[in-house]
Amino acid sequence: MNNFIFENTTKTYFGKGCVKEYLACLSGHYGKNVMLAYGGGSVKRNGVYEEVTKCLKKAGQNVVEFSGIGANPTYAKVLEGAKLARENGINLILAVGGGSVMDCCKAISMAAVYDGDIWADFWARPGIVDFDPLPLGVIVTVAGTGSEMNGGAVITNEKSKVKTGQDYPMCNAKFALMDPTYTFSVPENQMVSGGFDILSHIMETYFSEPDEDNVSDDISEALMRGVIRDLRAAIKNPEDYTARSNLMWESTMAENRIIKLGKRMDFECHQMEHQLGAYTNCNHGAGLAVLHPVYYRHIYRDGLSKFQRFAVNVWNISPEGRTGEELARAGVEALADFIREIGLPMTLRELGVDESTDLKDIAGSCNLAYGGYRKMTHEEILKIFQECY
Repeated sequence: MNNFIFENTTKTYFGKGCVKEYLACLSGHYGKNVMLAYGGGSVKRNGVYEEVTKCLKKAGQNVVEFSGIGANPTYAKVLEGAKLARENGINLILAVGGGSVMDCCKAISMAAVYDGDIWADFWARPGIVDFDPLPLGVIVTVAGTGSEMNGGAVITNEKSKVKTGQDYPMCNAKFALMDPTYTFSVPENQMVSGGFDILSHIMETYFSEPDEDNVSDDISEALMRGVIRDLRAAIKNPEDYTARSNLMWESTMAENRIIKLGKRMDFECHQMEHQLGAYTNCNHGAGLAVLHPVYYRHIYRDGLSKFQRFAVNVWNISPEGRTGEELARAGVEALADFIREIGLPMTLRELGVDESTDLKDIAGSCNLAYGGYRKMTHEEILKIFQECY
């Protein structure tokens, strides 16, 4: 394995009833003023909001609410939250929701205490966080991004039409509360797109050097098999606790840096989807589902041994009677078949992209990642978009 340094500072409380058991005590460690952040209001309909506020009231907290965080959190929303936090002397930000809420709150935790422009200094380019962001706690209600146990946040700058992510360990949540029953009420299409995002995160790490036997790839293969199994089970029965709890932890394991140790990582497909999302506001997991098979058809020959391993160890495809290239391609097609099986879109048109969308403009705005088996050009990215259309 390649050299690495590993640390993760988020303390995770996992399991049924963990919010009721731990939140009141945890929130009291940071001060009396809590900013309760959430999205469009589903937490009020499914009972999560009531349970969380009851715990905070029990702890004697002054609660300031910040709602309306959208699926693709914007820099404008970050600034709005930072202003609210400063005006109310917030001691702890509590993000209740999925990855969008958590990501937005990480950026708010920085913007609330930083005098400059955090977009210019930390998202438009990597920066050095030499100050303490506001403490952040998270309560996860959707499995997908794995944002609960890392410092990563993807933010969209609407003015410049740039959607980008950075990962700052200083932004790791102080604690994460993960009750799988909180995910039961998530609509199926959201659960499935979140599940594919988990699979995508693992594949983006797996399909990169080194190719020699290594622990990170071994864990990744087990996780991919698990996601496939658990998504199928959760589609059959949305309240299958085993499947939903597995998906929740698989999401965390995909992005808590463990499987990234010693790996170069690809994430070109994410770069493409981010810009597609910045221009069209499409669903992230659905966009990744459209892009991944086409992208892999472009690159599988450059990482032939790993794609062969993917076919055999993840999809249980027999190598007998197949050339190495045929085996690798069979793994990619098994992925495409799975996407169809779980009902995710296969084309950009299904995402709402039409002739008025300038695919060339979007392709030209994509960052070029350097960790994949093949370095993309903007011209090849445009071809991928066109083949996805």
